[in-house]
Amino acid sequence: MPTTNLAKSLNNKTFDTVIIGSGVGGLAAAICLSKAGQKVLVLEQHDVPGGWCHSFYLNGDRFTPGVHYVGLVGDGLSTSELFEGLGIANDMAFYRQNPDAFEHCWIGEERFDYPADFKTFENRLIQRFPHEKKNIIKYLKLVSNVGNQIGLIPKINSFWEQITIPFRTKHMGKYAPFSLKRVLGWHIKDPLLQRILNIQFGDHGLAPAKASFVMHAAIMHHYHAGGFYPMGGGGAIVKAMTNAIKVKDGIIKTSTAVNRILLDNTGKRKKAIGVELANGDHVFANRIISNADPGITYQKLIGEEHLSAKLKKKLSKTKYSCTSLMLFITVAMDVTKAGIDSGNIWCMPNEDMDDLYDVMQKKDLLEDEEFPGMFISCTTLKDPISYDGKHHTIEAITYINYDAFENFNSTNVERSASYLKFKEQLIAKFFITLEKVIPGISNHVVQKELGTPLTNKYYINSTRGSVYGTEKSLKHIGPFAYKSKSEIENLYMCGASIVSHGVTGASYSGVQTAATILGCRQDDLIKPSDDQHLRVFEAEDDTNYPDWMRKKIEIKNSKLKAKKV
Repeated sequence: MPTTNLAKSLNNKTFDTVIIGSGVGGLAAAICLSKAGQKVLVLEQHDVPGGWCHSFYLNGDRFTPGVHYVGLVGDGLSTSELFEGLGIANDMAFYRQNPDAFEHCWIGEERFDYPADFKTFENRLIQRFPHEKKNIIKYLKLVSNVGNQIGLIPKINSFWEQITIPFRTKHMGKYAPFSLKRVLGWHIKDPLLQRILNIQFGDHGLAPAKASFVMHAAIMHHYHAGGFYPMGGGGAIVKAMTNAIKVKDGIIKTSTAVNRILLDNTGKRKKAIGVELANGDHVFANRIISNADPGITYQKLIGEEHLSAKLKKKLSKTKYSCTSLMLFITVAMDVTKAGIDSGNIWCMPNEDMDDLYDVMQKKDLLEDEEFPGMFISCTTLKDPISYDGKHHTIEAITYINYDAFENFNSTNVERSASYLKFKEQLIAKFFITLEKVIPGISNHVVQKELGTPLTNKYYINSTRGSVYGTEKSLKHIGPFAYKSKSEIENLYMCGASIVSHGVTGASYSGVQTAATILGCRQDDLIKPSDDQHLRVFEAEDDTNYPDWMRKKIEIKNSKLKAKKV
């Protein structure tokens, strides 16, 4: 049964579960529920499924706005276990980014590379900062302990495990109340070393003083074995997931927005019974899962008049993650001659990161000549099968304050002359940094397009264009995060604001929500399978590429070259 936006009416149809939104959390939930025999309907307001994981094309070149790298890929690691357990691993493959430098830190004039091995990382830090040797060893040990302990939480099965979990997660519990800045400051004194260890703050979007240490440690642990990029971009993950849903007769409807969640108010507790589509059709279900963020779910699809005072208070205090500018570029040049490889580049001045974050959140984006921080990656080097032998695709991202676009937040503004002029000014500002990283790039641009917070809001339907759902501060994660089971009977939630963000975190959220509905545990839904294996290839070394991959690259290159002549 194909993914469809056809006009076939859903009016008055009934399903076991209707899922609002087709991000990877919603899709993971749909896979689990459909495999359990449920009749599942996934509704997506965009014209393609995937949420932040979707890919789009500009004149044949593929870009993925929300997938830049994934961690814990490999035998026995949680991302591989997730995809293998969902039964979709055989339909995907990943490239490992440069194992010697999957993260390039450009901090002012200083340079440091993260290797794809935590012990090598430790040794490299000690070699660079010998005066901090004991502190480095102690801090990285703490990061590893916290990362491992977080992974134990969803695997608790027996009564004895419940009793002993406080002892088995003692490091996580001890440091959970503290910010990244405070814990790092207790261990590390060298300012440059602090900035290197903080460089992945872009993966949660918060300054060290506001970020949870446990969240940052979880991210460092997530990438302790390096960074990996899906062959075919984020869209390949989405395709594998949607195919798994179709095999079990699940339905995915794109270009189908939900206007509101239908409630039965006759009982003591309000009960979700279906959804009203934008065209007025009513679709009914025994359960509703919202893959939208809490603001969209509760304040728009439900309405505050139907919520408890406690939930309304929580919503009023909820903050959302920062938003972004994303520049998508195709260039006709050999970027490897400028030293670019499959590793990501984090580029920022050698300054206090809390001060830097404050500058990033200024409302006037044209006040300074250059963006204070930028993430740059070359997707055709991370995904060699997409390279045509001539053109490279590059994605550059910076975080900003949503209020910087408050003057343009109206209908059809994206077609206004003032908005288009503002975008051109911002693109020019991007190239000031890009020229420092890839000299001469401005002279080789084939095409460029800028995604703004309004783009995020329109295509992803996220509150204030947020990139990570709710803010990943101490007040919005762990026991303080929104729960998968809502106060409204038969209404559930999943996604970046529930368990965790990112491809793996959001997907696991969907699995956990499905487990709640089915009355089982997460691991019951993603059991190991001998006939599933996630393939991994080297982005930097093609010597072991199989014949089918070589042929695909040759065919793709010849077609793209012919098209672009």
